Amino acid sequence: MKNYWFYLYIQLLILFSLQSSFAQEKRQTYCNPINIDYGYCPIPNFTTTGKHRATADPVITVYKGDYYLFSTNQWGYWWSNDLLHWNFISRSFLKPYHKVYDDLCAPAVWVQGDTLLVFGSTYSTNFPIWMSTNPKANLWKEAVDSFAIGGWDPDFFLDDDGRLYMYNGSSNSYPIYGIEINRKTFQPLGARKELMLLNPDRYGWQRFGEYLDNTFLDPFMEGAWMTKYNSKYYLQYGAPGTEFSSYADGVMVSDHPLGPFTPQAHNPFSYKPGGFARGAGHGSTFQDTWGNWWHISTMVISVKNNFERRLGLWPAGFDKDGTLYSNTVFGDYPTWLPNGKEDHQQGNFTGWMLLNYNKPVVVSSTLGSHLPNYAVDENIKTYWSAASGNKGEWLQSDLGTVSTVRAIQINYADQDAEFLGKQSGIFHQYKIYESVDGKRWNVLVDKSNNKTDVPHDYIELPKPVNTRFLKLENIHMPTGTFAISGFRVFGNGNGNKPSVVKDFVVLRTEKDKRSAWLKWASSDNAYAYNIYVGIAPDKLYSCIMVHGSNDYYFKGMDKDLPYYFCIEAINENGVSSMSKIIKSE
Repeated sequence: MKNYWFYLYIQLLILFSLQSSFAQEKRQTYCNPINIDYGYCPIPNFTTTGKHRATADPVITVYKGDYYLFSTNQWGYWWSNDLLHWNFISRSFLKPYHKVYDDLCAPAVWVQGDTLLVFGSTYSTNFPIWMSTNPKANLWKEAVDSFAIGGWDPDFFLDDDGRLYMYNGSSNSYPIYGIEINRKTFQPLGARKELMLLNPDRYGWQRFGEYLDNTFLDPFMEGAWMTKYNSKYYLQYGAPGTEFSSYADGVMVSDHPLGPFTPQAHNPFSYKPGGFARGAGHGSTFQDTWGNWWHISTMVISVKNNFERRLGLWPAGFDKDGTLYSNTVFGDYPTWLPNGKEDHQQGNFTGWMLLNYNKPVVVSSTLGSHLPNYAVDENIKTYWSAASGNKGEWLQSDLGTVSTVRAIQINYADQDAEFLGKQSGIFHQYKIYESVDGKRWNVLVDKSNNKTDVPHDYIELPKPVNTRFLKLENIHMPTGTFAISGFRVFGNGNGNKPSVVKDFVVLRTEKDKRSAWLKWASSDNAYAYNIYVGIAPDKLYSCIMVHGSNDYYFKGMDKDLPYYFCIEAINENGVSSMSKIIKSE
């Protein structure tokens, strides 16, 4: 009898161990824009139509097994051990005599030996380089009191031979510069070298403006970032302007850290001009703890201010030919986080579709012209607002049919916000109800006791739910009215996928080889289309999601190269097969 209980005990231990192992192996998802406690714009005279959250120019660096995220105007930084749950640490990197508001702007972050170092954008010569061996504890000291040459949008790159380089530049007139730095004294070695300028006459994506038409200004180049891969140096940069949907990162390649550099044929390599949240410029490329490559970059809102921005995280990597790419396909849909080595050319998309695009919406009240359906129109620039931020304001979304719901994203808009700068102790509270018939309701998500700031809250349900109606009820807002730019419900509609898109044509004329007019026959059962673009049939690395139209003006090509195109249709049930690939000379 004793042996029986002993063996039963051992079996239970094994079962518990297996269950714990399976739980650890369960993959988690995230959804862009990244859900972190973005600070509010710190400078009042920068606002136009209201106070708002803003950050940009992100850097993620792995240090002692954790991820550290720095970005513009946040009065601190975040750390994470999984790329999903981010912990903010408040830190001012300014000295008392610096009469500025923005703490670190476009910071450079790098690891040197056992030390994490940080330097912010400045034109002055008395801004320190900060260092820490325990950034979780917020313990910092000056590595050097005054960095002699300064630099705006800086990046420090430590080569594997131990030599240190700095890159910087942010201008529509001047180039990106590079210089070697003494890694011990942080003094410059020699003179700065001019590395690159934009060439919009050849590269269509570098033209300034929302419509890439070079309206009223020349394009801006900024945000240098260096990555080394297989003995090649990849100098990355943002262009043509942080305010625009076409904001992207390009890349130049060299055999030496200071050039000469040659543009990679696939450019821009980080590009997201379509979908709910757009833009993928001024970022950084890094490897996770499994060795997978990622690219984090700036996304665009630009409603209350030109510099109203968020952050997006994309699977990235290098293909067999050494081409650097960033996979933004379904880039603002639920995406798997890594739990091991990944094939990022295949992307990390879950296959969970958007279930409520332009579906019927009922609300408790409406403020002015911020109409209800703006909450489900897949445009982060538009939003519904209730008349107040009071408890009990609500929004109800009809999926049209009973569907399998797996995740929900709530994107708050900053209507009538009262804050300036980074805030602490603020939070959102709400409940989400579900109903099959719109009469009997069950609580699906309860965040009535939440004490965290979640401006782009994303909820992956513990298990899928079959339902038709979802109701979001406000309990507490940190400031302003209850306003939603995207109440996005993801899962599967349990119907038929759309059929292959027909009559897809690419019109590229001699007048301007940088541009093409793409047209196709509308699919009755599709709400959007993915257009794939690339420099070869096996390198269709750029993707543009188009809603509510059967044409698109693509203006992002190198006039001297042929391009390849194909298209797929999207609905609540999935994605069609791709059309035949078209070559355009």
